[in-house]
This record gives sequence, C-alpha cells and structure tokens, in this order.
Amino acid sequence: MQEILGFSDKEIALASHHKQLLSLEVELGSRCNLHCEYCYSGKDLFRKNELGLEELFDAISQAKALGARKIIYIGAGEPLLDTKLKDIVHYVNKLGLKHVLFTNAILINKEIADYFFEQEVCVFVKYPSAKEELFDRLAGCHGAFASMKRGLKFLQEAGYPDEKHALGVESIVCSYNIKEIPDVWQWARNNKIIPYVECITRKGSAIEHSDLFPTKEATRDLFEILAKIDNDKYGIYWKACPPIAGFSCKRHLYSCTLNSQGYIQPCVGIDLKIGNIRTEKLASILRNSKVLRELSQIRTNIKGVCKTCEFHNDCYGCRGNAYNLAGDYLASDPTCWRIKNEAITGNSSCKK
Repeated sequence: MQEILGFSDKEIALASHHKQLLSLEVELGSRCNLHCEYCYSGKDLFRKNELGLEELFDAISQAKALGARKIIYIGAGEPLLDTKLKDIVHYVNKLGLKHVLFTNAILINKEIADYFFEQEVCVFVKYPSAKEELFDRLAGCHGAFASMKRGLKFLQEAGYPDEKHALGVESIVCSYNIKEIPDVWQWARNNKIIPYVECITRKGSAIEHSDLFPTKEATRDLFEILAKIDNDKYGIYWKACPPIAGFSCKRHLYSCTLNSQGYIQPCVGIDLKIGNIRTEKLASILRNSKVLRELSQIRTNIKGVCKTCEFHNDCYGCRGNAYNLAGDYLASDPTCWRIKNEAITGNSSCKK
C-alpha cells in the first residue's frame, strides 16, 4: 500500500529538502448519497461556492509545479456525485500524474468502471463491514451494501485489480466492525485487493456516536492480529502503529488537502484553513503557513510521549485526533494505545 498511497523515505526526504509536494488530496464536492455514522465531514454538509473546473485545473497544475506526482480524490461528500470528476481525471492523466480515488462505489456502473480502468485510476471502495445489516446501518442507508457490491463487481469485471490498476477496500475501525476486520483483511489479500484499515477520526458525525469508539486495547489487539496475519500468511512485515494498519502515514511531510471551496488544510483530520487558492498561489500558502512548517518538522516539534516512543522514526500518530482531542496538532495522539491516560470519549473543547 505504501507505493500506492505514499512514498519512500528517500523520496520524502528529498521533497522535504527542496520544500516540494509529492501529492495533493483534493476534495471533490460536498454532496453525498450516504449518511455514514463515522464520517469526518459531518451530516447534512453542503458547501456553497465550490471550486469550478478551471479553478481545479489551475490548482492541480500548481501542485505539479511544486513536485506533486499523485492526486488523491477524496470527498467531503461522494466524489462520483461531482460532475467534474471525469474532466479532472482526464486532465490529471494529461499532466502525467497518477491518481487515487476513494469512493463508496454506489454510483459505479459498467461505463464508469471501464473509464476508470482506461484512465488507470487506483480505486479504494469504502467497506465498513462484510455484513449487510451492519454495513447499511453504518452507512445510514438501506440498500447501501448491495449497491456497493454491485459497484465493486463492475470494477472487477473491468479488469481490476492488476499491476497497473490497484483496487482497495477501506474500513474505518469502530466498536461494531472490529471483530470482523481480520476476515475482511484476509479476503482482500486473497483476492489481490489492498486492505486499508484506519482508526476512526474524532470529528464530524463520529463525535455524535461515541458508541462507535473502540478502546485503545481493542484497537491495539486488532492491529497486532493484522500484522501477524500478514507476517505468517503473506510474508509481509510491518509494525503495529496507529492510525493506519500496515501503512506509515507521513502525509504532513509531503502533502496537504485542497477542500471544495479552495481552502488548503494540513489534512482532512485537521480542520484548519491556512489559505485559499482563490486569493493566493499554492506555493505562497505552503511557504507562509506556520502550521505546515511545524508539521513538516513533526519529528522535532511533536510533544509528549510520542517524542520518545520507540516507533518515533516511523510513526507520529494521528495529527487529526491530536488536534480534535487535545486541541494541539503537535500533541501526542491521545488515541494511541502506547499512551496511558484517561479514556477518549469525544471532541476536545480547547481547539485553537
């Protein structure tokens, strides 16, 4: 998964030295056809005055000029509801960049699946559960599971996955799906699908559903089980660290998020708007942002237990959960099982 979503330490170090980007996360629209209980965006979100096609083209071009090699399509809503998606995919290919799409797959039909395959788009399908009833409940929509399975089937019939067309499934860890994730993980591995398992972010809709939050110990046990499965069955070795299983999240060293209204954020988990591409060039925003400068030197600037952790060189926890729960994006990640403190129950009231 590292080669699909991330970059090597050598590439990251070189980009950091030259103050370049390696990827840009692009939020495409705020409309959604689901109401996921764990969604980081929040329910009934609809933003006005979203970026137009030419504005998105310009932002992506600026990112490429800064060294970006990959565009990651995410959504405050569902990216396939944005009518500009095909044009953007075509433009990104024209620029010679790679792209990764996160989608609930409900709107994927044969035509769309064939188009993504033709354009070599890496696709990650949201897959919170393999159980229809639980899937629909977490998605907040009856029939969501059946529609997702249909979209996933169209992708597989189009030719996914193969060497040029990666296919993944994304599961956000919550108290209701945590026991079945090892089975989902092995099903994905056995079908050459990338399993993407991420800790829940304490923001948006999730903070209204505290029953979703697993204990630190349960999350630790899950990650250790997944690491053992990979080591024993698939010859893949990794250390169990939050927030993503089998993947070292280092996005703050080489990436940022462009939201649908043109605001630049460190990532989707840190809801800090540090500039807008409608009023300032991307290079200027990145150069002048104190937040991004501090996060780009997170190894030096991180506070608390994370600074002396044995996994300090490979992991710095979830900056989103540090910001949302501790009120400080440089704080130790309160949700990490290596930090012994009080139970985590929701959103901090001391945001900066």
